[in-house]
Amino acid sequence: MRRRVNLYLTDFEREKLERVRVGIAGAGGLGSNVAMHLVRAGIRKFTIADFDVVSVSNLNRQFFFRDQIGKKKVEALKENLLRIESDLDLELADIKLDEVNAAKFFVACDIIVEAFDNVESKAMLARVVVGAGKTLVTASGIGGWGDSNKIKVGRLGPHIITVGDGSSAVGEGGVSPESPRVGIVSAMQANAVIAVLLGLEP
Repeated sequence: MRRRVNLYLTDFEREKLERVRVGIAGAGGLGSNVAMHLVRAGIRKFTIADFDVVSVSNLNRQFFFRDQIGKKKVEALKENLLRIESDLDLELADIKLDEVNAAKFFVACDIIVEAFDNVESKAMLARVVVGAGKTLVTASGIGGWGDSNKIKVGRLGPHIITVGDGSSAVGEGGVSPESPRVGIVSAMQANAVIAVLLGLEP
């Protein structure tokens, strides 16, 4: 049997993390990096949706490379994740999620990560996920530079975990999406997913 990437897991952790399926809504700055962190952490089954293509403006913060410009993000992300761990179970779809197809698309997932960049889509996914009784890990407030200590993990009820500072919305007042803060939030989202799956979160 080939050795997994993460050699530090206990037998319990490995069995638990390899059995679950994680859904990720969006494969941009948050979603692509969350997926990367989770593969390195030991997750092997993913359901990921995005309808966008890789552009040069993505390369400052997203888990893509210059030679992938013009490719569908789900196709490029699949390539990159398989370079980390070659026998992943990946269900990736080039679709724009809505209230109808999201419920069907994530039905087999144990936990879902929200990685959208607009409020309406975030709210839509929250309704779908909470309505299905699943846990959602969402993000709000990731733009700009500095103020790392303002980025927190919180809860909105029993089924929604939030990560971010809650205020630095990208695009407002010239706030830009930059790799350090996007990276911090995506890592914290991934960390929250692992904590929930291992029973470390209430």
